[in-house]
Amino acid sequence: MSGGVDSSVSACLLVERGYEVIGLFMGVGGLAPPPPSPIVDSPHVAVIDAGAAGAPSFSKRRLEDVSGGAPAGDITPAIESQRLHLGRGGADDARFLAGVLKIPFHVLDVSEDFEGVINYFVDEYARGRTPNPCVVCNDKLKFGRLLDYADAVGADHVATGHYARIGQRNGRNCLMRGVDVAKDQSYMLFGTGQNVLNRVIFPVGGLSKAQVREIAARYNLPNRDRPDSMDICFVPDRDYTNVVRSRRPDAFEPGEVVDGAGNVLGEHRGLAHYTVGQRRGLGIAAGTPIYVTHLDTKNNRVVMGDVDDLLDSTLLAERARFLTDTPDVFRADVKIRYLHTPAPASVHRLEDARIRVVFDRPQRAITPGQAVVFYDGDTVLGGAWIASAQAQKPLGCETPTLTQDQSF
Repeated sequence: MSGGVDSSVSACLLVERGYEVIGLFMGVGGLAPPPPSPIVDSPHVAVIDAGAAGAPSFSKRRLEDVSGGAPAGDITPAIESQRLHLGRGGADDARFLAGVLKIPFHVLDVSEDFEGVINYFVDEYARGRTPNPCVVCNDKLKFGRLLDYADAVGADHVATGHYARIGQRNGRNCLMRGVDVAKDQSYMLFGTGQNVLNRVIFPVGGLSKAQVREIAARYNLPNRDRPDSMDICFVPDRDYTNVVRSRRPDAFEPGEVVDGAGNVLGEHRGLAHYTVGQRRGLGIAAGTPIYVTHLDTKNNRVVMGDVDDLLDSTLLAERARFLTDTPDVFRADVKIRYLHTPAPASVHRLEDARIRVVFDRPQRAITPGQAVVFYDGDTVLGGAWIASAQAQKPLGCETPTLTQDQSF
């Protein structure tokens, strides 16, 4: 429970169906419990290490898929009679809802692991790559530590407010897009394994955001109209350079800005200020629109080019993870960043969990450090981390002709 509307509605849907629920808030720093509310004060508040088994156990219950259904009861009077106009979000709002629902509420200390997520974030920028900390956090914390905690307390399942669904493919659970295409978060979840897919529930995955807000309004939840946050949680002011500079000041050593031929155009303020595809804030007057096309960490250079220089037909990726069985070469719709429209491509599985993707048409701003995720319709096949992009296929990497059984 983050205190946001999606996880709040998820908790309501589960409780309304009579399931035994424990509310979990991931504490990433400053872990003193929120002060008692003058209106709602749940006795079930504790700060617990995420690896500990200190929470009360509860009887197991098989949790059926609750996505897309209407509430089975009405807790509106309870919320209306004890309502707080909370606006700060986080533990305060999550704890308020837990008190109304009369469920145990635990703040789990995951601050040490969260430090690892932040360090990954700043290290990637220092390497001239653009990180995606939400994917890492989902993998290591939300479906790592929380699943460990579920084991510790004897819970069969973990439920979250993600816009994704669980389906069936070849007799096994699989990850699918959320019904709301605009809110779909399956891209962020490719790192989940089969052990997670067998136990996770996404109560709002079959709903649109509008439907979630309608349910929240029906319950009179205080967070029902709160705008969605687009910020990285540890970069609330959207100025990620402050975070990077505080931990990796070496990432801000000035260097040359050059064009594709190596001609010097100016000086940059440190590679951490730039990402592939960036156009604004470059400080270079070229007379025509120019973009960052490459970050040369070896020579501490920012390479610039025009819009056509951003187009690449092939990418290489590493640390691949597959959620379904796939052949060595297969066809898929491929996303190279969260807001990217999936593009058709051939995917080649290489040795050492590496991947080569050859797009039918060149794609713009393939960015090292971002996740590349493979889809067959609504089903997530797997994903990997982009290592490099290439405008043309390298020698010896011709695309094999696909047979019927190699295509999904």
